[in-house]
Amino acid sequence: MTTEVSTRASQRAALAATGASAPSGSADARATKRRRRPLVEDSRGIVSDADLRQRRVRWSMRGVHVFLSVTLVLAGLGPILWLAKAAVTPTQDTLRQPFALWPNGIDWENLSTAWNDIHIDQYFFNTIVIAAGAWAFQLLVATTGAYTLSVLRPRYAKVLGSLVLATLFIPSVVLLVPLYLTIVDPPLLGRDFSLLNNYLAVWLPMAANAFNILLVKRFFDNLPREVIEAAKTDGAGPFRLFWSIVLPMSKPILGVVSVFAIIAAWKDFLWPLLVLPDPAVQPLSVRLPAVQSQTELDVFLAALAIATIIPIAMFLIFQRVFLRSAGLGGAVKG
Repeated sequence: MTTEVSTRASQRAALAATGASAPSGSADARATKRRRRPLVEDSRGIVSDADLRQRRVRWSMRGVHVFLSVTLVLAGLGPILWLAKAAVTPTQDTLRQPFALWPNGIDWENLSTAWNDIHIDQYFFNTIVIAAGAWAFQLLVATTGAYTLSVLRPRYAKVLGSLVLATLFIPSVVLLVPLYLTIVDPPLLGRDFSLLNNYLAVWLPMAANAFNILLVKRFFDNLPREVIEAAKTDGAGPFRLFWSIVLPMSKPILGVVSVFAIIAAWKDFLWPLLVLPDPAVQPLSVRLPAVQSQTELDVFLAALAIATIIPIAMFLIFQRVFLRSAGLGGAVKG
C-alpha cells in the first residue's frame, strides 16, 4: 500500500516537472480539473457579488435603495397624507403654511360640516349604490361572457370573440351621443319611458365592458382542463360547472375585475353628469365640483378626504388578491 502511494506521488511529480497532464479519466485528473475550474458566482443583477463586497459599492447601493424608497413613498402617500392633514386644518393655516402640521390646532368640525351641511352623506351613499351596481353588472357580464367563449365554446365563439375585441377599437366619445339617445328613449319600452335619473342608466353601459370580458376569458383559458372535464364526466351541467368549478378557481381575476369596476364607477364624471341631472341622485364625482365654489376650502378638502375612503379601503382589501398566485382551493376540495 505504501509502495502504491509513493508511486502515484512520484508520477504526479514527474508529470508536473515535464508539463504533461494526467489521463483524463483518472481520479487525479478529475481532481485537478475541479481545482483549476474557476468559481462561478451567482450574479443575476447589474452589480455582481464581487462588486458588492466592496464597501464603497455596497454603501452606494444602499443609498440608492433608500433614496428610491423614500421618493416612492412621498410620491404615492404624500398627496393622500397632505389631504388628510388639510381636511382637519383651518383654511388660513392651509393657505399660509400648507406643509405645517396644524400650527393653530386641529379643526375636527370640518368633517362634520362637510358631512352634514353640504350633504356629503347623501352623495356618498349615491356613490356606493352606483359602484355596487356597476360592480355586480360588470362581474355578471364579464364572467358569463368569458365562460361562454372559453369553456362552453359554441360554434360561433370565434366570431363572437372577434366582435367583442372589435369594440375596443371604437372610441368611447363616438358612442356618447347614440348611447345617450338610447337612455333617453329606450327601444321597446315606449316613448314615455326614460332611464334618466335612474341608476340603470349608469349600470347597464358599464356592464358592457369588452376589456373585462377578454381579461376574464384569458384567465379561463389557463384553467386546468382536467378539473373541468372531470366535472363534466361526473354529470355537472353548464350552470353547476360555472358556479361550483370555474368561479371558485377564478378568485384572483374576480378580485382584479372588482377593483377595476368599483374604481371606474367611483371616479366616473361625464356619464353620470349626463344621465343623472337630478342632484339628489348624483354621486360624489359630480357633486363635489358643483359645490366647490360655494364651500370653504377646509370643508371642501374634508369632503375630498371622505371621498377617498372607499378607494383606499378597496386597495387594502384586495391587495392580497393581486399577489395570490393560485385560486384552485374551492375546486379541488372534496
